[in-house]
Amino acid sequence: MDMVKQLRLGSENRVPLLLRNARRGNHDGKDMLPAAAKQTRETQVHAAAGKGKDDETASIFFIGTATTIIDWQGFRILTDPNFLHAGDQAHLGPGVKTTRRTNPALDLDHLPPLDCILLSHYHEDHFDRVVEASMNRDFPIITTSHARQCLTQAKDEPFRNVESLEPFESVLLPISADSQRGRRTIKITGLPGKHVPPGLLSTVNDNLLLGAVPPTNGWLLELGYATAERENQARQESDIDVVFRIYISGDTLYVDELEEIPKRLNIKPLDLMLVHLGGTTIPGPSAPLLMVTMDGKQGVRLLQLMNPEITIPIHYDDYDVFASPLSDFKAEVDKAGLKDRVVYLDRGEAYQFAPRE
Repeated sequence: MDMVKQLRLGSENRVPLLLRNARRGNHDGKDMLPAAAKQTRETQVHAAAGKGKDDETASIFFIGTATTIIDWQGFRILTDPNFLHAGDQAHLGPGVKTTRRTNPALDLDHLPPLDCILLSHYHEDHFDRVVEASMNRDFPIITTSHARQCLTQAKDEPFRNVESLEPFESVLLPISADSQRGRRTIKITGLPGKHVPPGLLSTVNDNLLLGAVPPTNGWLLELGYATAERENQARQESDIDVVFRIYISGDTLYVDELEEIPKRLNIKPLDLMLVHLGGTTIPGPSAPLLMVTMDGKQGVRLLQLMNPEITIPIHYDDYDVFASPLSDFKAEVDKAGLKDRVVYLDRGEAYQFAPRE
């Protein structure tokens, strides 16, 4: 049996995100977001998940780029924190810079209380220099082994609470006291992703361009419940009563490794997919331009492969290296007849869903 890691998180173990807890507004832990951020269009409820109890409603709030807040009954995961503003530059590697075109829906010091960060890879448009300089070194981060090495060996002050997951490796987050259903738990599984397809170009990247296109993960988040018996078994197994599944693609191209995901994992039903788009294009070693994230056409291929009930596109139009606008994806979605299975969020908007009873 495969050993499954466990991290004890939740409100009783929560630590401040920032080194200086200088936050403005109401951050008493009761609200998902500051009041100003709630003034968005009416959120959409995920009908395919069935009717959950009112207190089981969960949500995804889109801040910008690949930065979201996933909230399940007050347990909050921040994905790929990027809080640079329009006009700011991000360094993607040796000689590779990009300028942000948009502003985040929230600033770093306006975030609600959070429980952990899910970081797909160590790139400044996903973990910017302001975030890195401002963060509490004891705040929990789940990421790749490459990013863990970068964070825990930082020159100034290393991060001390970083967990890495390889593809198909999992961690359990028991996050609340026992209820009639068992202990509320989130299982996070690392999934494959690649900025660069296999072949000679991949070899060149591994040897010469690791800073520009580092290793990246996708993620499967399974929200569910573990009974006391299952929680003990979960140290060797990973069996929980799953009530909602979320797949986050991470920054990747459509590569063969993605097709292993539905073969190796039980992802049915897959309730929600967050797909990183943008067609990110940077200077390549032997060609003028190199695409390192999915464009609209590849995004729809992934949608067809994973077959989620609902897809939400993120990571588009925020930086000048994003060569494939959201309109490309919309056109491909319409062409494929999948319009009813995609929800488009503007920055500052939220999507609500109700996990199955």
